[in-house]
Amino acid sequence: MFAEENGLKGDPRLQAISQAIRVVPHFPKHGIMFQDITTLLLDHKAFKDTVDIFVDRYRDMHISVVAGIEARGFMFGPSIALGIGAKFVPLRKPRKLPGEVISEKYALEYGTDCLELHVGAAQPGERAIIIDDLVATGGTLSAGVKLLGDLFFSLFLGWGRVLLFVYIFFPSFISLVIVQCMWSQLCYIYCGFLQLVL
Repeated sequence: MFAEENGLKGDPRLQAISQAIRVVPHFPKHGIMFQDITTLLLDHKAFKDTVDIFVDRYRDMHISVVAGIEARGFMFGPSIALGIGAKFVPLRKPRKLPGEVISEKYALEYGTDCLELHVGAAQPGERAIIIDDLVATGGTLSAGVKLLGDLFFSLFLGWGRVLLFVYIFFPSFISLVIVQCMWSQLCYIYCGFLQLVL
């Protein structure tokens, strides 16, 4: 597990981060236990600790791109990018970026949506991490991976509910072979699977 492998098991920061996230029952609909990270952002120490854990993890991995998926990936992505000396690249909803874009559609429960990336924002061969807050079906995340994967990135991936980050490594020599993911959503072949848990 991520916590053990990175010397974080028993780290009091993890408990403080967990406690800083408000759980809102039945939002946005009945049966959902919404993890409200805005309360984490209000707690400057817990927010800093969250960013520091990522920075410590990725600082020496030669990451040059931190891509944040709209909108919560924008909350953590820029801070992590600054901390590791990388650029921040937003992956946005349609028609939010003013320049030329590449797009990737993905399935929702009832319909489709799309993520876009500015052409030239990232270059082939760069190493990247993707930051998102939550995985429901994996569709948004898969679209982000596909956008960056189409550029033949060497890709590190971070996602989950703030305390359930999953990291998947995609070496540049693997040609994005589709495999079954644990969420029953198609994802891409991976070499390494780590999870941060309390």
